[in-house]
Amino acid sequence: MTEQKRVGRWYFGGLSSAGAACITHPIDLIKVHLQTQQTGKLGILQTTMQVVRRDGFFALYNGISASLLRQLTYSTTRFGIYEMAKQSLGTTQPSFGIAVSMAALAGAAGGLVGTPGDMINVRMQNDMKLPPEQRRNYKHAIDGLVRVASEEGPTKLFNGATAATTRAVFMTIGQLAFYDLVKKYLLGTGMFKDNTTTHFLSSLTAGLIATTLTQPMDVIKTRMMNSKPGEFAGIWDAVKYTAKLGPLGFYKGYIPAFVRLGPHTILTFLFLEQLRLNFGFIKPEKS
Repeated sequence: MTEQKRVGRWYFGGLSSAGAACITHPIDLIKVHLQTQQTGKLGILQTTMQVVRRDGFFALYNGISASLLRQLTYSTTRFGIYEMAKQSLGTTQPSFGIAVSMAALAGAAGGLVGTPGDMINVRMQNDMKLPPEQRRNYKHAIDGLVRVASEEGPTKLFNGATAATTRAVFMTIGQLAFYDLVKKYLLGTGMFKDNTTTHFLSSLTAGLIATTLTQPMDVIKTRMMNSKPGEFAGIWDAVKYTAKLGPLGFYKGYIPAFVRLGPHTILTFLFLEQLRLNFGFIKPEKS
């Protein structure tokens, strides 16, 4: 009897990331609040309590529709391209150099495709910080897309696309290429099996690496997407503005970023491996 061949469907990554986003969204919101404060030194707990006291507990889920839109565009694209590229090579464990190259290309495509959803996500999460008269009050992600296109022009939807795409390249390398690398190493020791423990350790390591690689670009991306028209002349203008805070200004919100990205990466790969295990197989041909 021929054994079933298990593969990853192109859409598994997007579904897994969307599921993880439903759980980690509140931490992502706090991260955005910390990244967009130019002055002040509010920490994670202080910022969280401030949001809950001012707008209620469910305010922690502001922008959840945009977060899901982002994952279903950004992550579906990058995971899909990376997974299909691996399958075209006929291996689930390509060499690290090839994996990095594939991840970089997949991340660039995903970052560009996901920029509109990412921009609306940042704005919806940050809206509550603004005075009532300055709030955008998007009803949901689609309303945000339509209003930005009509009020500010379609090109505004891609404000921060350079930063988002660059960040996505490093994010995808950190998450996908390093996940495969660490998983391959653990399985190669003979002390681990292809199970939840290995998936957890591999994704935890990948989340830490991805956060470190992407945090400076994430701060710049968040500032540009949340900016008013004409506030920044371009990405280097945003870099110079952030540099006024010193080198650590590029790592504002690092802890909540990892607290969010670590669990998000872990959940994404745990969900992804379960989708592969239960639904990602090709039935053998009947002889």
